[in-house]
Amino acid sequence: MTALAMPGLVTRRRSIPWTVWVFGTLAALFVLLAAFGPLLVGNVDSGDLQQRLLSPGQRGHLLGTDGQGRDVLERLIAGARPSMIAGLVPVLVAGAVGGAIGITAGLSGRRGHALVMRTLDVFYAFPAVLLAIAIAAALGSGTLNTVISLSVVLVAPIARIAETETMRLRDMDFMESARASGAGRLSIAYRQVWPNVRPALIVYCTALVGLALVFAGGLSFLGLGVAPPHPEWGQMINEQRQYMFTNPELALAPAVVIFVASLTFNLLGDGLRDLLDVRRPR
Repeated sequence: MTALAMPGLVTRRRSIPWTVWVFGTLAALFVLLAAFGPLLVGNVDSGDLQQRLLSPGQRGHLLGTDGQGRDVLERLIAGARPSMIAGLVPVLVAGAVGGAIGITAGLSGRRGHALVMRTLDVFYAFPAVLLAIAIAAALGSGTLNTVISLSVVLVAPIARIAETETMRLRDMDFMESARASGAGRLSIAYRQVWPNVRPALIVYCTALVGLALVFAGGLSFLGLGVAPPHPEWGQMINEQRQYMFTNPELALAPAVVIFVASLTFNLLGDGLRDLLDVRRPR
């Protein structure tokens, strides 16, 4: 049966906000930098001690060199890949898992719904950052373990968004029509619910990328992310914190990059919300 559309939920044709153009372009540049950046630089793990702690602009080093004589700009470029992987992949994984859990809970009966939501409430009992640290500490350092820990942390809020949207839809006329036509629960979830829940999940997950980047940088700063000497933005801040009073730009550079990347995805999410006409969940 062809999916029945609800007029109030179908995205209307509208002009693309400038925020989507600007921050979508910046987000794409970050992704491209992560994909191809390491190919543009050489060996960034070893340096020259005779060129250590050079100020920005000296001897061809645009952002200077760190305490090991390694070029800061090259390490920022090389560190984009693990940083962006830790920011994007957990959101994609949690979006798929959390979206499925939320839709399932929203379409389930009273007992099934209560069981799923009370289980998710367990994750809300702990601050997200502390839960991520605990899981990462249990698994050990590394990009894969960072992705796993952040994926677990992000499932609950995404599932809550999907469940809220599904509950808003379940008693509407087009859902009743689908059930009356004999469509099964899986068919309803795929044909009726998912197209209408998808815009809210896209907006929310886009904004979550910024939060995941900050969390990933924090885990690396604590030594639970990428192991040195391989560069990662949060780990670079940790390495250079001993020079905060003598060469503050060494720690400032990766901190600014994390801030800009996080802000980019947050503002891109705001632009997509306006484009897709998604209401903020209460």
